[in-house]
Amino acid sequence: MTEPLLKVENLRIELKTRNGVAPVIDDLSFDLMPGENISFVGESGCGKSMTALAIMGLLPEGIGRIASGRIVFDGEDLTQASESRLRDIRGNEIGMIFQEPMTSLNPVFTVGEQIAEVLRTHQGLSQQAAWNQAVELLDAVRIPNPKSRASAYPFQMSGGQRQRVMIAMALACKPKILIADEPTTALDVTVQAQIFDLLRDLRKETGTSIIMITHDMGAVAEMAERMIVMYAGRKAEIGPVEQIIDHARHPYTRGLISCVPHILSTITEERHDLTEVPGIVPSLRDFGQNRCLFASRCSHRTQECLDQRPPAKTFANGQVADCWHAEAM
Repeated sequence: MTEPLLKVENLRIELKTRNGVAPVIDDLSFDLMPGENISFVGESGCGKSMTALAIMGLLPEGIGRIASGRIVFDGEDLTQASESRLRDIRGNEIGMIFQEPMTSLNPVFTVGEQIAEVLRTHQGLSQQAAWNQAVELLDAVRIPNPKSRASAYPFQMSGGQRQRVMIAMALACKPKILIADEPTTALDVTVQAQIFDLLRDLRKETGTSIIMITHDMGAVAEMAERMIVMYAGRKAEIGPVEQIIDHARHPYTRGLISCVPHILSTITEERHDLTEVPGIVPSLRDFGQNRCLFASRCSHRTQECLDQRPPAKTFANGQVADCWHAEAM
């Protein structure tokens, strides 16, 4: 049986706040298989990006820390790795596309220079060889006239082109895992579709596993095989995408799915109002409490939801929901 490429076990991440220490990630476990595409989905502040930063070893210094748990990549526990070892892994074996390419790219260097720097640092290529490879990478991510565009600065490129540059940088060293944090934020729908097509093609060509972070259920349905629904730093539900979309077992997942607009099948069909998830996400000071953190927003809550943390209940095909009433959903 194939071993997971990445195994996160009982991960707890704590963040210093004005009100004390808060567990922004609380007892998170999941596996990522070679070549698999898994998506994290949930509202802003639920812990998706913090999980990615922990995997990369980029938690904010002096503010965030891994309090317990393991992150095992290719048999190596990254929580025990030295900073120099993490630097070797970042970009080389695990690549990341950050949320906003305009702030992630250096405005005073050309895009070709920035891609070449990654190759020189991790692959030991000469300046000319790294530049030539950077041009090839720009061509691979379908940027027109890659030879001339390599000499362009980030501000001279469109949002979609900058995102492609970020993908080229992340894939420069052929990493085993690519983390895409909101890879289509602020892009129009046409460009979003192009980016998704590009990621699919690159995954087929390279066999890279992808962790995609998003709040867009449509993107999850289009791109991923499995999904992890996060809420207030905890896993609410995990399982195959089609199975969860067809039969979500957690009320929060159901709420997210019901918020997605659907195209009407006929012009005469009555349009129904979208169902919203009532209430707001709890504040950080409430994270980690021994109860269901979604209970205040849930129409199915009972006293046990308010008194105890819900257990993880397993269903067919590995679908798991952390909810007291998952069987009744």
